[in-house]
Amino acid sequence: MISRLFRPIDNAPLILFRIFFGFLFACESFGAIATGWVRENFISPEFTFSHIGLEWLQPLPGYGMYLYFVVMGCLSLMVMLGYRYRLSLGLLTVLWAGAYFMQKTSYNNHYYLLLLIAFIMLFLPADSYASVDAKQNPGLKRLSMPAWCSWVMILQMGIVYFFATVAKFYPDWLDGTYTGILFSEIKTLPQIEKVFQNPTFHVFIAYAGIAFDGLIVPLLLWKRTRTLAVIASLLFHIFNSVFLQIGIFPYFALSFAVFFYPPESIRAVFFKRKPTDVPRTEVASGKSVFYWLFIPYFLIQLALPLRHWLIKGDVLWTEEGHRLSWRMMLRDRYGLVTFRVIDKENGNLLYYPVDKHMSQRQFHGMAAKPDMIWQMAQRIKADYLQKGTEVSVYVNCHVSVNRKPLQPLIDPKVDLAAVNWDYFWHNDWVLLPDDSKAIGM
Repeated sequence: MISRLFRPIDNAPLILFRIFFGFLFACESFGAIATGWVRENFISPEFTFSHIGLEWLQPLPGYGMYLYFVVMGCLSLMVMLGYRYRLSLGLLTVLWAGAYFMQKTSYNNHYYLLLLIAFIMLFLPADSYASVDAKQNPGLKRLSMPAWCSWVMILQMGIVYFFATVAKFYPDWLDGTYTGILFSEIKTLPQIEKVFQNPTFHVFIAYAGIAFDGLIVPLLLWKRTRTLAVIASLLFHIFNSVFLQIGIFPYFALSFAVFFYPPESIRAVFFKRKPTDVPRTEVASGKSVFYWLFIPYFLIQLALPLRHWLIKGDVLWTEEGHRLSWRMMLRDRYGLVTFRVIDKENGNLLYYPVDKHMSQRQFHGMAAKPDMIWQMAQRIKADYLQKGTEVSVYVNCHVSVNRKPLQPLIDPKVDLAAVNWDYFWHNDWVLLPDDSKAIGM
């Protein structure tokens, strides 16, 4: 069984995926500029909420982020064409990692998936056919690849869909509460809106989502159901694209279907001039890359979505362990937050106009998430230290999940300017539903 991972197979699926990947990445990069996403998240704000530990990672000044995304778009097209593939993809991966870690206000799981796939593609021979590199350097040209090159892609998507399925098994999803919230905000034709507001439709969508995420990979792997699964994927992802408007993700997810079909079928449809016989001189390899890179990589990928089970409290409430866990489109959060800044020297209450330093989108995003609230407290502390004043920062925050009654999220008696963020375990100042009663709130 293991030996089959290293046998040579036609590389048509990987070559075709490289073309899809580069094109969609270019759409993501240029589209972010065209839709105003770059302006809203990187140019207009005074600062961004970078991932904790990377606060130094801030946008380029002025209109520099426009250039940043234009460069990524051009690099994406180079990847699509297979021109200086390793260099262009390496630079694209670094730049996209920078953009991804630079802001959390508009966090999206497909940004994370793009980063992971870019990393994986760096170690795959995706430029060995139908590329500028192979044309300029015939010695690079190959007609085959090790079978594991397809399986790492299948496994990655299997992980995504598996954990997305498991995450949906909670009451507000199973009874249609969250899907009801999701579709109640969609404005379209009156006849369609009437359907979208029907509670029966909400429950149907909830269970259809579970069924799709849980079954799509097994159905694609089984020859008898493969084409049916592709049709179901088309309907599912196009529906999401039209009504949920989630960027390139539906089309990106569809592009992985090329790895589930026999390589010869992909070649026959998309590369009709590609030779059908693999020369005997071509021997599949890459054992060291597979064993020493991809096995540890996938162990990490399996561990990250499980980490929230080791953290005290429900991740749906605390958000601790939420990111990097494929918990996609699961909840609606709304928060009310105020910051109380106290001069440590004289105990005076100081005024800090929090909302004046953030965009409305940033403020609403921050108000319901403990890590961003903590980062804001640290920023307030740093701003006053620059003026020579040491302060304490106390936070009063109430949050609603899925439009349930507001409950306290942050312990108002804890000075957030004086505590550290715990990366791996529960932060005790993040209140659990029963904690507020225990401390007399």
